[in-house]
This record gives sequence, C-alpha cells and structure tokens, in this order.
Amino acid sequence: MTHGYTTGTPGTPEASYDFPQQRSADSAPPPTAPTAPAKPGRDRYLDLLRSLALVRVVVYHLFGWAWLTVVFPSMGVMFALAGSLMARSLKRPALSVIRGRVRRLLPPLWLFSAVLLAMMLGAGWNPLKDPDHGGTWGLVELFNYIVPIGAPPFPWHLGSKSGVLEDTWAVQAAGVLWYLRAYLWFVIASPLLLWAFRRAPWPTLLAPLGLTAIVGTGLVTIPGETGNAVTDFAIYGGCWVLGFAHHEGLLKQIPRYLSVSCSALVMAFGLWWASNHQGPDGWDLNDIPLAQATWSFGFVVILLQYSPSWQELPGALRKWDKLVTLSNNRAVTIYLWHNLLIMATVPLIDCLYELPFTQSERAMSALDTTYMLWMFTLVWPLIGLMTLAVGWVEDLAAKRKPRLWPNGAKRSARRAGHRG
Repeated sequence: MTHGYTTGTPGTPEASYDFPQQRSADSAPPPTAPTAPAKPGRDRYLDLLRSLALVRVVVYHLFGWAWLTVVFPSMGVMFALAGSLMARSLKRPALSVIRGRVRRLLPPLWLFSAVLLAMMLGAGWNPLKDPDHGGTWGLVELFNYIVPIGAPPFPWHLGSKSGVLEDTWAVQAAGVLWYLRAYLWFVIASPLLLWAFRRAPWPTLLAPLGLTAIVGTGLVTIPGETGNAVTDFAIYGGCWVLGFAHHEGLLKQIPRYLSVSCSALVMAFGLWWASNHQGPDGWDLNDIPLAQATWSFGFVVILLQYSPSWQELPGALRKWDKLVTLSNNRAVTIYLWHNLLIMATVPLIDCLYELPFTQSERAMSALDTTYMLWMFTLVWPLIGLMTLAVGWVEDLAAKRKPRLWPNGAKRSARRAGHRG
C-alpha cells in the first residue's frame, strides 16, 4: 500500500474530524447550569471515502484492472484525507504532532516487517548476497523495515514458480511499503508545507503538479529509489495540500461551479496525457505519473467540494456503519497485510482441486473459470482474521487499550439507548 483513523489511515494514523455543532437559539436549554461543550464528532463522509479507498486498493491488487485507477484514484484520496488531518493536528506543536504520527505508524510496520523478513529469510533470501541489494549497503537498507525513509530491500524472485506461492510473492508483499515512505515524508514536511500554504495557498497547491511535470515525464531524471520517492512525493503532494485546503476552508470559498469546471479540465488533461503515454498496462495511471497527479487532483477537489460533513451515515449507507468504523480503526493493518493475504488465498483454493467431487473435468473447468471469484470471496475473511490477530497493535501505538474488533458497536448501542 497504509495507506487517518481514530486509530488510523493507510492514510493516517489518527482520525477524528471536527465539524461545527450547530444549535438554534430556540432549542437551547435555559442557562440555569453550565454545560460541557460537545465533543468533536467524526465526519462520516470522510470515513466512508477512506473505507472505499481501502476496498478499491484490495480489489485492484487482486484483479489488476487498470480502469479502477481512473474510476477511483484511491491513493490520492487517502493522501488528501491524511493531509486534512495533519492540518487539524498542527494546531499543536509541530514536533509533538510528528512524533505522534510516527509513533502510530511504526509498531504495525514493525510487526509486518518481522513476519515478512522471517518469511523471506526462511525461504533462502540472503541480503548480503542479493544481486540488487548485496553487501554492507544491503544490510543498511534493512533499516527501512524499521523506519520507512527509503525503499526496503527484497528479492525480485524467491522460491519457484511451482511453489506454494509464486516466485514474486516478496515483491508483492513488500511493494505496499512505498505508501508508508511517502506518508512519512509528507508528515515530516507538513509544518513547512502548511506554513507555505497559509502564506501562498495557490502556488503551494499547484507546485506539486509542476514538479510532477518535471520529474514524472522524464524531463529531469533522478535515478534509483531516490527518484521514485521524489516522484511519489510530487504526484500526491497536490492531494496532500488539498487536504490542507479542505481543513482551512479554502475550497468552500470557491464557487462550486468554478472549482468543478476547473477540476474537469485538469482531469481531462490527465486522460489526454494518459492516452498518449500509456504504460505496459494500458490505462493504468500508476504507470503514468503526470496523468495520475492531475486526475487524482481534480477528482479529490470534487470529492472535497461536495463534502457534506455527516455525523452519521445517511439512509441505505447506515447498514455499512460498523464496517466503515472498523476499516477506519484498522486501516494500517488492512493496507499492510492485504497483498500477502491475497496471495494466501491461492494455496487455500488449490486445496479444492484435491477434493473427490472436483476430480471431474467439468468440476475442474468450473474451478478454473471462477478462480478469481474464489480469491475475492476468501480474501475478506482472511483480512478479518488478520485484523483480529494483529490489529490491536494500532491501539497500542496510539496509547489506547487494545481492542479486538473496534466497529463502534458499543457506541451505537449507547446512542440507541439515549434515543430510547
């Protein structure tokens, strides 16, 4: 992926959005006794966006459908939500905010890294002899599994193609860590970015798009992982600063028709650029930096411009309330582990081929045809089991009492009791 939460985002490791608590003068209680101010609530619209982004990430990594990057640019959405939370938190001293964000991020990463490194070393990987990361420098790069300031080393091929897992499993499992690296860079840079935004909002907002046009198109090439990190920072920097604009109220100052019209033009440019610079997977915007940056930017502007600030999910969406709450409270866990769990579905489904009633040619053909559907069906309970097994680490990282399944059920029961 990780990828904000009251535990946290692959977006951000803390999430409780404030919105005004309004009350009419006629309905106000008589001032006979002081009343405690209402606690800030959660913006369920933003919670819903984060949940949708996580689901889209899982589905994309499972099926690999390039069009999903156009339909819903999940990483841009997650960075924007994280940027909004960061702007809110920076009302406090910057150093303490950064320290808190890093503290919430690292323990879940450490657990994931320990499991992944144990699996890779157990499968025969030797970082000292790796052709791409060998020697002393390879050992130094292992530090990125502890603090993701750069790209962690991993073997591109490990095991055999006929093994329990395909030989690229390490790449797929560790590949999600780029998000944590980009997130950490944004967190560290946020005090300076917010300072610049408050003094020159439009140049700060548009600068990442300009930087992407330079480093994401080949106009200037920065080699190695440093180049990848700078490109990621440029691509999603506009979305992160859009989170600032949302929190600071800048977007609400712009007429909706104007912001939507300008966003549509930016997005149209992104699609035009993508049509002429398609990568190996066609319209997959992950392979086309400038298209990704511009499409995500315009998409996020529209989402935030229409932000309704729900205290509760409305109508038919209310039945998803518990899952939305759970996914927001365990976003880092879901993001970190989902790719490994997708791959874990393969040996489980392969067991079906050994069952007596699947030995016929017709049954085998049916399994082959529905294999991806089985993977999609099975990965969600696996994510649920992993959430139960290790999600509580997010609570420890946030200095809270560990919870196994924080889906807000108790809160909903209390609220229903008050209404009764």
